[in-house]
Amino acid sequence: MTHRVLPRSRQAWLVPILAASLLAGCQSAYYGALEKVGIHKRDLMVERVEEGRDAQVAAEEQFASALEQFRAVVRVPDSELSQTYERLDEAYERSDVAADRVEERIDDIESVAAALFDEWEDELELYQSAEYRRLSEQRLRQTRQRYAQMRDAMQDAADSMHPVLLAMRDNVLLLKHNLNARAIGALRGEVDGLERDVAALRTRMQAAISRSNAFIDTLHDVDDGR
Repeated sequence: MTHRVLPRSRQAWLVPILAASLLAGCQSAYYGALEKVGIHKRDLMVERVEEGRDAQVAAEEQFASALEQFRAVVRVPDSELSQTYERLDEAYERSDVAADRVEERIDDIESVAAALFDEWEDELELYQSAEYRRLSEQRLRQTRQRYAQMRDAMQDAADSMHPVLLAMRDNVLLLKHNLNARAIGALRGEVDGLERDVAALRTRMQAAISRSNAFIDTLHDVDDGR
């Protein structure tokens, strides 16, 4: 059976209900309060994985856009260096925000995954039918395995963003204090390496996005009893 999930934008009215649980840091009370209003852990998992996937898509696009800015800077005349620095600084800042958003989404996914799997395991003891219990255990094991594959792919992609961000920041700082042809020359030598790093990052992110989609399908299959 498929449960209805409220979009985050429509969950604001739940804040008073959940405030005490959140302040106390009690995840079980938090998820319990959500379930009382029809928002179940599996639905939350789907929603959060979708948000994590979307954050990765946005980050991939942002890093590709930032790379284009770095490619362009080596071709500008000295008279435009100031504007060029501002564009690069903005591209770096946007990339940093995109990376943070991916990390936040991973944390959200891990939180609901732990709650979902704990509940699933506890409920195995409620079965009277040994065959039903065996089938549920098998689905739990498979879902955990696929979740671990997805999480590892997402974290691998997230980890690969950090060295790219550091390289971007180094180059932005160089231009900030050296708006001259020499700085542009130094940056020109760094762009090839940045291109390789961004290409590797995008490959990892695309793999993580594919894993996310596959895991969402897995959860739908569980709901459908397949």
